[in-house]
Amino acid sequence: MTGKRTLSLSYRMYLWRMHRPALTDQRTIDSIPVVEADGLVRTFAGRRAVDGVSFSMGAGDCLALFGPNGAGKTTLLRLLAGLLAPSAGKCRVAGVATSAGRIARSEIGVVSHASMLYGALTARENVEFTARMYGLASPAAAARGALDAMRVLDRADVPVRALSRGLQQRVSIARAIVHAPRLLLCDEPYTGLDDAGAAALTNALAERRAEGAALLLVTHNLGEGLALATHAAVMRRGRFVRYEARSAVDASSYATEYRELVTVDG
Repeated sequence: MTGKRTLSLSYRMYLWRMHRPALTDQRTIDSIPVVEADGLVRTFAGRRAVDGVSFSMGAGDCLALFGPNGAGKTTLLRLLAGLLAPSAGKCRVAGVATSAGRIARSEIGVVSHASMLYGALTARENVEFTARMYGLASPAAAARGALDAMRVLDRADVPVRALSRGLQQRVSIARAIVHAPRLLLCDEPYTGLDDAGAAALTNALAERRAEGAALLLVTHNLGEGLALATHAAVMRRGRFVRYEARSAVDASSYATEYRELVTVDG
């Protein structure tokens, strides 16, 4: 993908000086886990939507997160993205506390099933605006590369409101990857995509992982999630009730085990 961040080094040197503990000479920035969640809790009106979640992900990892509606998956993603403050616990992205605001968010890309695009702007303008917000040296080139990756470059100059739901989703994904984030948070990202769009997304995710990004994928499609995952987790009532390496999962029995796990009483 074109348009890599030229501000990345200065950002990371700033993070090194201001937000990280001292490191030994053998330990570099890139060796730090991409995301570390430690006892994350988020309470709404006395109810724990996220209840003591802890995990970490390294470069190239993909965590497929499953769970019924209301399990707390989207709330967890919002905590990891720095869009919500935890009621308790901590989270760090690329070694930086999410409470650091824009510093941590510069390493994060978010893909939702809701596009959240500016309808009056073209696809190109939406993605290029985001590239400018992240301070990329060549926002036009970065936007073009991201739109091309999602196979929507031929619609770049069409107002988003005139695009189909699936094409809007492709533009939304292009916007999420334009700054080459180290952590991609995906909440049902395949929603509304046709086969071409789904293939483009899978390729874009593979490219980001190959370049050292970590991916957290929330989906109700067990097969889709397991196909991409290095780790799999099931969330229920705000907690991880199952977490394991993908290599330990028997895909043929996982669906049955999952149904039993999320429907059990208590």
